[in-house]
Amino acid sequence: MRFKTFLLSIALFLACSVFVYAQNETGTTENKTDKKETEAKVSLSKAETDGINIAESSILVYSGLRGRQAIDQVRKTTVEIGELIIANPDGKTTSKASYERKVLRGDSLGEEKIRLDQKFPNAEYALVYNGDKIFGLFNNAVFSPREDASKSFQDLIWHGLEALLRYRENGSKVLFEKEDKIMNVDFYVVNVIDKEDRKTTFYVSKKYLRVMMLEYESDGKKYRRKYYDHNYAQGTLVPYRSVLWADDKQVEERTIATITFGQTLSEGLFKGATP
Repeated sequence: MRFKTFLLSIALFLACSVFVYAQNETGTTENKTDKKETEAKVSLSKAETDGINIAESSILVYSGLRGRQAIDQVRKTTVEIGELIIANPDGKTTSKASYERKVLRGDSLGEEKIRLDQKFPNAEYALVYNGDKIFGLFNNAVFSPREDASKSFQDLIWHGLEALLRYRENGSKVLFEKEDKIMNVDFYVVNVIDKEDRKTTFYVSKKYLRVMMLEYESDGKKYRRKYYDHNYAQGTLVPYRSVLWADDKQVEERTIATITFGQTLSEGLFKGATP
């Protein structure tokens, strides 16, 4: 309870500091522009300032109160092992797979190197993102993944928690949209828009400052991912289960069994050439 109270106190302190700063900044322009222009600038400034304040508070929570530098230091590499349940195209059955995700952290998501090995009952292959392209590996042979598989993998990268936690490194905008209450839970709602205009809407718990849900659109579909079972791994916060919906239909459930940071990973794991 004391830990939660401490977190909320920090968030309130940051919010108050930013609010005072915003007031001082906007006050200097009021005599130089007409009223309508000033109101528009004040509104935009407040949305940006409040969005950044919420994002920074979440970063503080996910870093175990140590800040983004601690996350960078701890998560230089990631090895995540878990189970994946995917809805089949018929919508009536599901496929189960074990997976292993390996990450070499880059200065931004655009410089990240990610390998996702998936093992289904009748197939085993890997998808690799090396910052420049996405390609597949099957029995050490390189192949071009189906467009839907490649897009899903890309969405997992750019419409995930890292989009918020690394907004500054990615050069993204963070805009506060509103406060909301869903199932008696109070949320801050913020939009993260990256340099490629990919937009992800995050629902951040007002009580815990954790991301409980995010939404985005891709290829004409509306997606919603919810996060559960938050626990600390090596001092950083990790949601161990997530569920993805597409147009209100559940299409994926991902559960982490183990996750470790800082292991040595070979660059060769992320190399390949398109056929």
